[in-house]
Amino acid sequence: MKILMVAIPNHHFFQWVNQLEHAGYEVHWFDITDGAGFSDKIKWVKQSNGWKLKWNFPFRSRLKHYFPTFYKFVQNYNERKVTAVFEKMLHEIQPDIVHSFEMQLAVWPILSVMEKNTIPWIYSSWGSDVFNYSYLGMKIEEVRNCLKRVNYLITDCQRDFSILNELGYAHTYLGVYPGNGGVTIDSNYNLEIEKRNKIIIKGYDDGVGKALEVCKALTQLPIAQLQKFDLVIFSADKNVEDFVNSSDYFQKLEVRILARTSYFPNDKLLQIMGESSIYIGNSISDGMPNSLIEAMGMGAFPIQSNPGNVTAEIIKDGINGFLIQNPLNLTEISTLISKAIHDEQLRKEARTINVNFVKNNCDRHILKDKIVSLYKNIK
Repeated sequence: MKILMVAIPNHHFFQWVNQLEHAGYEVHWFDITDGAGFSDKIKWVKQSNGWKLKWNFPFRSRLKHYFPTFYKFVQNYNERKVTAVFEKMLHEIQPDIVHSFEMQLAVWPILSVMEKNTIPWIYSSWGSDVFNYSYLGMKIEEVRNCLKRVNYLITDCQRDFSILNELGYAHTYLGVYPGNGGVTIDSNYNLEIEKRNKIIIKGYDDGVGKALEVCKALTQLPIAQLQKFDLVIFSADKNVEDFVNSSDYFQKLEVRILARTSYFPNDKLLQIMGESSIYIGNSISDGMPNSLIEAMGMGAFPIQSNPGNVTAEIIKDGINGFLIQNPLNLTEISTLISKAIHDEQLRKEARTINVNFVKNNCDRHILKDKIVSLYKNIK
């Protein structure tokens, strides 16, 4: 069986695809952005990149920087159209299945090509692409047109399945799966609550992610509450890094910032989660965050925003975590952090609940057979 994957170069996509290694499939990847070149993270996959430019002429980057208007004019003639390249790939590969990850980036751009054929087409929803499609630049008519052609649907939460049903999706639903195909939990790094000395924060602040509000909320707490913890802010955007580095409050604390632009191994991040008492993620729009599932699996007490009630699918507020109902309310966020710090018994009980939940529902090794079989059942 030949499977053609259509996606941006993304860690979660690579993790999903690697579930299919040694499964006997011939897997191809069309890098729809043509932005990263060959990836050795999925080196066993047949990869199509380097397709966009007809001619990668000398001093192209310099021309783009100093003469952007002229560069744009040149590129109108120098860049191949994604539809033309993708259609050529379909004819060459003759895939049995096409699988697109994320609607705006990997379904909509190739819809006109897929409407010309009857190849089974799987769509995996990611992040905000369903919950907040208008923010991402799609119109409701465009979404509905995509759903008419897509044959199979995978979501990372029940919320998005309900939304897509309301928007007219009427084909086969393959179920809820973590966007990365599951997590690997190393119990050797999953420390008892008494041995944990970190608070870990997801650092996205890009309009949707609201890590800056978390940092500001922390400054409302007495400094003594936080001085027994090391703070780790991972995938931090520049404005978050600048705020923390310029704050007198954070200068009194041990803070480690892992920039969003820098690569940090996922296994090392999981180790930090296993040393963390509390995990905090805050956004105004998201799917089911993979980092939340990872943190819960590593025993960190989750404090997470709840856009569209998505997080409430796996967190019972006040039992195995706290839900942030208003991601812009600094007082609410600081109050929840303070409660979590002071209630060690709650964190102990939540650790047991969350580790078992992730082990039973999101474990990579358990999900592998299901994901491999998923493609076998496509007709």
